[in-house]
Amino acid sequence: MPVRIITDSGSEYKSSDHPALEVLPLTVAFGDDVYREGVDITYDQFYEMLTEREEFPSTGQATPFLFQEALERAREAGEDVVVITMSSRLSGTYQNACMAAAAAREAGLETVRVVDSLNMTLGERIVVQYALQLVDEGLGANEIADALEASVPRVRIVGLVDTLEYLKRGGRISAAAGTVGELLSIKPVITVTDGEVIVLGKARGSKKGRTLLHQEIEKVGGIDFDMPGALGYSGLSDKTLRKYLEEYRDVWEGGIAEEDLPISQVGAAIGVHVGPGGIAVAFFSRA
Repeated sequence: MPVRIITDSGSEYKSSDHPALEVLPLTVAFGDDVYREGVDITYDQFYEMLTEREEFPSTGQATPFLFQEALERAREAGEDVVVITMSSRLSGTYQNACMAAAAAREAGLETVRVVDSLNMTLGERIVVQYALQLVDEGLGANEIADALEASVPRVRIVGLVDTLEYLKRGGRISAAAGTVGELLSIKPVITVTDGEVIVLGKARGSKKGRTLLHQEIEKVGGIDFDMPGALGYSGLSDKTLRKYLEEYRDVWEGGIAEEDLPISQVGAAIGVHVGPGGIAVAFFSRA
């Protein structure tokens, strides 16, 4: 039975990236203006609006109706389905997918599995990428879902936030803490653990921040280059990411060719909170 992978746009994928993939858009709203990510607004347009508009944006989850429509298309095409969503602890998208999956089974879709990536942005992306690799290898939906659920605990994402402005504007930190942090040039290093975002450490200055990012990768035993990985940047330029890659070539040299480095621009789901200038590394740990 053919397998379709369905995910949300928080994975930084587009439906056109693979013939077995369908990506359902999250929404981003600036005041009364609501856009579907990747449909009505590009990542570049989002970052331009983020820096130019006075309203602080909000993001919305993929609705049960969107999932229901996608699952019905799969049923009509005679496909089994694996749905992969961003962390259930960060968004209601996982619950919406589960609701739609239950309804689809009652409507006759024989096999549909919903996998909680327990991650977001690039962490979710590499789970989807792994699923697509397994589709290409000819595995069935249940085999793919089982493999994903077994591998999710090995997913690591580490990010460096360049500015505290957007965390402050979004109410994620206090105005006072944000102001002091900006004055001291504090660069938080963040990760996702058990499906939730936590701060690993705080460095003064970009270079120390990039060093802390590198140290956190080493702590988990390095990168399993036999599995998917991803590098990402927020904003309109990947300059900070390129600087990081040049400073810490030992992280990837010998594991992957420079021209094959998987670099992605991250979208609104995380961009709303970190603003431009952030960088992230997502990978499967060796253990």
